[in-house]
Amino acid sequence: MQSKYNPKDFEDRIYQAWLDQKSFSAKVNPDKKPYTIVLPPPNITGQLHMGHALDQTLQDILIRFKRLQGYEALWLPGTDHASIATEVRVLKSIEEKEGIKKEALGREAFLERAWQWRDDYGRIIVNQMQKLGSSCDWDKERFTMDEGCNDAVTEVFVKLYEKGLIYRGNRLINWCPDCKTTLSDAEVEHEEKPGHFWHIKYPVKGTNEYLEIATTRPETMLADTAVAVNPKDTRYTHLVGKMCVLPLMNREIPIVADDYVDLEFGTGALKVTPAHDPNDFEIGQRHNLAQINILNPDATMNENAGKYQGLDRYACRKVLVEDLKSEGYLVSVKDHPHNVGTCYRCHTVIEPRVSDQWFVQMEPLAKPAIDVVQNKSLNIIPDRFTKVYLNWLENIRDWCISRQLWWGHRIPAYYCETCGEMHVAKEMPDVCTGCGGSRFRQDEDVLDTWFSSALWPFSTLGWPNKTPELDYFYPTNVLVTGYDIIFFWVIRMVFSGLELTDKLPFDHVFLHGLVRDASGKKMSKSLGNGVDPLEIIDQYGADALRFMLATGNSPGNDLKFQIERVEGSRNFANKLWNASRFVIMGLDNTDTDFDGTEVFTLADKWILSRLSNVVSEVTETLEKFELGLAAGKIYEFTWNEYCDWYIELAKKRLYGEDPNEKRTVQKVLVKVLKDILRALHPFMPFITEEIWRFMPGEKTLLVTDHWPVSEEKWLDEKAESEMASLMDAIRNIRNVRAEMDVIQSRKAKCIVKASDPEIGALLVAQSEYLIALASCSDVVLSDEGNAVPEEAVSTVIHGAELFLPLDDLVDYVKEMDRLTKEKVKLEKEVSRVVQKLANEGFVKKAPAHLIEEEKEKQQKYEEMLETVNNRIAQIEKKL
Repeated sequence: MQSKYNPKDFEDRIYQAWLDQKSFSAKVNPDKKPYTIVLPPPNITGQLHMGHALDQTLQDILIRFKRLQGYEALWLPGTDHASIATEVRVLKSIEEKEGIKKEALGREAFLERAWQWRDDYGRIIVNQMQKLGSSCDWDKERFTMDEGCNDAVTEVFVKLYEKGLIYRGNRLINWCPDCKTTLSDAEVEHEEKPGHFWHIKYPVKGTNEYLEIATTRPETMLADTAVAVNPKDTRYTHLVGKMCVLPLMNREIPIVADDYVDLEFGTGALKVTPAHDPNDFEIGQRHNLAQINILNPDATMNENAGKYQGLDRYACRKVLVEDLKSEGYLVSVKDHPHNVGTCYRCHTVIEPRVSDQWFVQMEPLAKPAIDVVQNKSLNIIPDRFTKVYLNWLENIRDWCISRQLWWGHRIPAYYCETCGEMHVAKEMPDVCTGCGGSRFRQDEDVLDTWFSSALWPFSTLGWPNKTPELDYFYPTNVLVTGYDIIFFWVIRMVFSGLELTDKLPFDHVFLHGLVRDASGKKMSKSLGNGVDPLEIIDQYGADALRFMLATGNSPGNDLKFQIERVEGSRNFANKLWNASRFVIMGLDNTDTDFDGTEVFTLADKWILSRLSNVVSEVTETLEKFELGLAAGKIYEFTWNEYCDWYIELAKKRLYGEDPNEKRTVQKVLVKVLKDILRALHPFMPFITEEIWRFMPGEKTLLVTDHWPVSEEKWLDEKAESEMASLMDAIRNIRNVRAEMDVIQSRKAKCIVKASDPEIGALLVAQSEYLIALASCSDVVLSDEGNAVPEEAVSTVIHGAELFLPLDDLVDYVKEMDRLTKEKVKLEKEVSRVVQKLANEGFVKKAPAHLIEEEKEKQQKYEEMLETVNNRIAQIEKKL
C-alpha cells in the first residue's frame, strides 16, 4: 500500500476493474432472489448537480448492500428526454450559435439537433455517475425515447384511449407564454407575490344598481361571461336572472346563482371568466356559459380584447385600469398579496386558458393508487409524506398530457386529410374508416415528459412484451427519489403500474430531501451557491463526498452541504487507510483464518463482540432505510473502537516475543478489518476495494464478496461490560494527566478504592491495559495494604475511585519554578490593585461599580497568592 491516502491513485482504476469484471451485471438467475432499483432518469439538459449526487449515492448504498447480501441486484440506469427543458436548451444553443429560429429550422432538422444533444450529454452524465462510483448495470442503460420505451408509450396511449381513459377536449389548461406549451397542475409552482384587489362596478341593466366585484387580474374582465352570487345571499337575490353590462366592452352578461361563491369573502359578487380561471370554468360548465379567450399564445391580447388587441397582458392591465378610472367604474384599489402560478421551468407566470388538448381521466386511476397506500401495500418513507400523497390524489383533476413542442413522444393520433376523422393507432393507418381516404397527418403535439417516465419501472424491462427480465426483476423493490417529485413522478408510476401490469411498480418509496447550501438556502445557478460534485470529487475523492452525503441524510429531510463535513469524511478515509496499512504491514503470514487454537484476551473478546453487534445494527438500519444512522454506527466503531482502542491495545502483543499471542492478535485484527471493509463498502466503495486487494487470502473483488455476518459465538456481554469499565478508567486517568500537563513518559501508580469488588479485581487483573494506555506504573487495590496518600489526585468510574499519587505525577523542581513565577505575577497584580484603591482621586471620581470590581479583584488575587504560597511551602518540604 502507498504510504499516503490519495484517491486519485486508484479510483478510476478500480471503477474500470469493476466494469471489466462485469461486477454490476445482473441476469435472470432462478437460484437467487432479485433486488431491483430503477434510477430516476436525470434530464439530458446538462451536468449532474449535488441533488443527483445525493440521490445516486443513496441508491448505490442500497444496491451494493443487497449485492453483498447475495441478491441478484439490478440497478437499472437511464436518462430522460425532458421535453420542455431540452427543447428550450437546444433552441437557445441553435439561436446563439447560428441565429436560426425554431420555425425557420423546421421540425425534422430540429429533431436531428436534439438527438445529437442527447448523444453528447447522455454520455457526459454516464461519465459523471461513474466518477461518483454508481454501480449501475450499464449494459441495460435506457433512454425514455429509445425504441422500446417509445413502443411502450404508444401501447399505453392507444390502450387507455380505447378504454375511454384518454380523451381530447376543449378544457381549461395551464399555459406558459414563454415555453408556449401547456403544463400539468404538477408543473405549476405557486409563489406568493405582492398584488392588488381592483374593485370595479358592474352596472345592472335597466336599474340604478350595480354589482361591485374585486379581482386580482382586471385584464381578464374582457373575457367575463357572467357575474355569480351565492343563492343564499339576500343582498343579491332580487338580481339573479337579470343582466349586467360589462364595463368598457358594453356586453350584456347574466347574473347567476352558484354555491361556489363565498358569502364572507370580498363583495360576495364574483366575475366569471370561464376561459381563464379553473373555478370559473366549472361555474361556466354548470350554467352553460360562453367561453371567450382573449389571449394569444405569447400572452398578448387577441382580437376578442377589442381596442386592447396586441398589448402585452400587463400593459393591457395598466391601460384598462386607467380607462376604468376615467369612466367611473373603478371603486378602489387595495393591496393584496396572493399566490401566483408559475412555470416550473422558466418561472414565467402561467395563464389559465381554454384550449383543445389531450387529457387522462384521473378518477378511475386514482382510486387504486389511494387504496395501496391505505392498506399498506405501498410503504412511503418517511410516513409523513403519505398525507401529501393522498391529498394530491384525493383532489386530483384530469391530467393534461399534450404539449405544444417538437421534442418528445409524438401523440399517435392521425387525422384524415379528406374528411378530418381522427384515428388513434400504434401506427399511421392505411385507410380512413370514415371515407376510405389514404392521406393522413399526425397530431402535431407531443406527450408530457412524465407520461413516459410513469412507465419507467416496467418499460425499461421490456414491457409490453413479456420478457424474462420483466418477469424476474419486476416489480422493483424500492424507488429512491426526492420528496419534491411525489406528484410529478411517484404517483404517476403507481397508478400506471397498477393499471397496466396489475402490480405495484415498487414496494417502498424512500424519499430524501434537497441539498441546500451551508446557510440552508436551496442551491441554484441563479443564486451562485451551487457546488459541482465533480470538483469535490477531484479535491477530496468520491468516497469523502459519498460519506458526507450519507451521514448527513435522514429520510425526508433536507441536507446542508458543508465543506467542513466533506473534510471530516476525508479525514475518516485517511484514518481507515493508515489503520489498514498498519495492520497489513504487521502481518508475517497470509494464513489469518481462525483455527480454534487461539487464546483470546479480554480485548479480543470485546472487539469481536462489538463487531458482531455493530454488524447487526448496521444491517438492521440499512433494511429500514436509515442510511445516515447506519453510516454513523460503522464510523464510530471503526474510528473509536477499532482504531483508537483495539489497535493500540494490540500493539504490545503484535510486537512481542510470544508467537502464539502474535498470531492471535493478527487474526483478530484482520477479521475485524475485513468486516469493516465489507460494511463500509456500500458507503465508500473505492477505498474499501483498494484496501481489500492487499488483504491476505483475498483473490476476488470486494464488490462481489459477501455482507458481514453477525456471529452469535462472538457475542460476549461480560467482555463488553468489563472493557467499558477499563476504557472509562483509562479515559479518566488520561484526562487527569492532561489537565495537569503531565508528560506521557512519566509513570504513576494507580491505587484503586473499589466500592464494587468485581471492578477492583478487574482493574488489577487487566492492569496491562492501564499500564499501556494510561501511563500507569502499577495498579493495586487500596485494601491490600496500599494506603491512599494524602497528596493524590483522584477520578471516579462506576464501582471505583482511582488515586494517582502527586509524587508520581509532579516534577517538583519544575513545579517550584512554575509556582515561583506565578507568585511574582500575582504579587504584582495585588500591588497594582492596592495602589489603585489607595488613590483618592480614583476613589472619588470612579463609579461605585468600578470601585467594587477592583475590590473583588484584590480579594481574588490575594486568595490565589495564598494558595500558591501554601503550595510552595509544601514543595519546599519535598525538596
